[in-house]
Amino acid sequence: MHNYLDISQVSIEFPTPKGPFKALDRVDLKIQQGEFVSLIGHSGCGKSTVLNIVAGLYDATEGGIMLGGKEVKGPGPERAVVFQNHSLLPWLTAYQNVELAVKQVFKGKKSKQEMHDWICHNLELVHMTHAIDKRPDEISGGMKQRVGIARALAMEPSVLLMDEPFGALDALTRAHLQDSLMEIQTDLNNTVIMITHDVDEAVLLSDRIVMMTNGPAATVGEILHVDLERPRDRLALANDPKYVDYRAQVLTFLYEKQKKVETLDKHRTNAKSGTKNNEPNAKQA
Repeated sequence: MHNYLDISQVSIEFPTPKGPFKALDRVDLKIQQGEFVSLIGHSGCGKSTVLNIVAGLYDATEGGIMLGGKEVKGPGPERAVVFQNHSLLPWLTAYQNVELAVKQVFKGKKSKQEMHDWICHNLELVHMTHAIDKRPDEISGGMKQRVGIARALAMEPSVLLMDEPFGALDALTRAHLQDSLMEIQTDLNNTVIMITHDVDEAVLLSDRIVMMTNGPAATVGEILHVDLERPRDRLALANDPKYVDYRAQVLTFLYEKQKKVETLDKHRTNAKSGTKNNEPNAKQA
């Protein structure tokens, strides 16, 4: 494996009525081809902003993204995004939703028969051939998400970007989709960046877990290398000492280290404003 995706010193500011808001501050991350990386952190830490910059939906204020040696400028078919909301078009069948993406990417490159076979292949990857002619309102939430993943995979992206893809699903459906994703990623060896709030999900799926500091001006706090053999069995891992230790390290960062930083920042802010013992100063009262 080699460095394939280079997120280099990326910062971004958004304009607000009170002045510029710095969401990210010098995010630096090198990702290898075929690597599965999870971004985890508290709400508002800029995880989705990082993903949107890699997707080309936002432009960084400073720094930049290199993918396969080329600078990322705007969206491109080599990067496919799967959102928490499946974003399927309700009037189209599962087949037609995937077909829409395939036509955009492969029109003129594949024959009609080749495109048909490719659509069916990707629906088969996510175990959705039985519902190929169903519209979104005729299938469950988990099935909709499977079709969303199939649509993204059908674009043959070298980088799959996933923004809490299983967040809205029940535990059993989530587990099945996690297992499917591990199988697919093993088969295709594509690079995956996934945002999650679920520590167990991050440890189960990832080669590395990138822990973000709290915003504003969020950045990479710590990176945890997950050295667990693949294929991974969730039941076998439940009592694996290494798995338990990785889980504990992520929880420690999220709920102890970040809490200490928050408390320290609060004290500094209070000191600057003349506040004592968390009481408002005279001007605020």
